[in-house]
Amino acid sequence: MLLFPNAKINIGLEITKKRNDGYHDIDTIFYPVDWHDILEIVPSESNATKLTVTGNRVDCPPEKNLVTKAWHVLNSHVPIPTVNIYLHKIIPDGAGLGGGSSDAAFTLRGLNEMFQLGLDQATLAAYAAEIGADCPFFIYNKPMRATGIGNIFTPLPITLKQYTVLIVKPDVSVSTKQAYQGVTPSAPITSLPEAVISLPPIQWQNTIVNKFEESVFPQFPEIKKLKQEIYNAGACYCAMSGSGASVYGIFHKDNADRMSALLTQLPKNYISHVSVLQW
Repeated sequence: MLLFPNAKINIGLEITKKRNDGYHDIDTIFYPVDWHDILEIVPSESNATKLTVTGNRVDCPPEKNLVTKAWHVLNSHVPIPTVNIYLHKIIPDGAGLGGGSSDAAFTLRGLNEMFQLGLDQATLAAYAAEIGADCPFFIYNKPMRATGIGNIFTPLPITLKQYTVLIVKPDVSVSTKQAYQGVTPSAPITSLPEAVISLPPIQWQNTIVNKFEESVFPQFPEIKKLKQEIYNAGACYCAMSGSGASVYGIFHKDNADRMSALLTQLPKNYISHVSVLQW
């Protein structure tokens, strides 16, 4: 069983309220992008499930990886055989791109298919929610509005198929906890889903914001600088994804040459990816 878990970007990210349980309510749009890890699941003859990770460095041991947790969560509901799982990391970690959550969700999807469990998306999404708040998104894997703590998903009728996305991860790490500490929750001035649906990306710049940028940019001026460089290269819209550290730009095909020129100028320790949006 070979699968290709994809990344996501956040289009807008409002932090609307700090809850009594210490978490924050948010309002954001998750949009899938074609930047993939590689996940292989094969039967095991041992009595324990084993995960082997290659590629980009991941800051946790295999037994604490969300992929391993996904097997245990599914097994707690529907007993399944042990497997060997091989994960090759390409999506950068700590980038606000949901790579780890996607790996976990695709593990659930793969195990469901491999063992012919017949679980529907709603059931898989409920199991995915036990792994992480944003994991259910990757079960559905289509543009969604996320509210609550990022765990309540509503399909959104939006398509950006005519655009190309550039994603750049600078060589810095942003603590999500610290990013939240630097933001004052507030009600959004403009309805995020209404703006995304009614306006073309070229008009998003002054309307759709990622509130984490207020907190992160003063700490990491190189991320702020990167965002401006992407705009200077002709992006219709540019923003940080999640709490960072990656920044993405949405480009019309007419600006492909300027985008390519920017790629040649990026520092060598920056990770970048370009793909045509498919949803």
